[in-house]
Amino acid sequence: MPGFVRHMFFCSHERDADAPRECCAAKKSLALMKAVKTAAKAEGIPDIRVQKAGCLGQCERGISCVVYPEGVWYTLSGEENIPELLEHLRSGTVADGLRMK
Repeated sequence: MPGFVRHMFFCSHERDADAPRECCAAKKSLALMKAVKTAAKAEGIPDIRVQKAGCLGQCERGISCVVYPEGVWYTLSGEENIPELLEHLRSGTVADGLRMK
């Protein structure tokens, strides 16, 4: 049966530089997504999927990310967040310090 134990979506929304609202793409969300995907693969974390999404509607909070099935929303700053994200993907342990507020 197809499916994944956990599914992580990164906001990839892009707005014009002069737009009044921020966007995750300008904060390098896709580079972070690729780094998480590469790290998860290198660690052999099974049955997960890391991918981009359209706008998650939270761009002003930082790089936005959500993990299912838990439905946990994260505000990310960069590659320093990868170890905690990998632990969530591996074990389901929520990275409370990264949770969106």
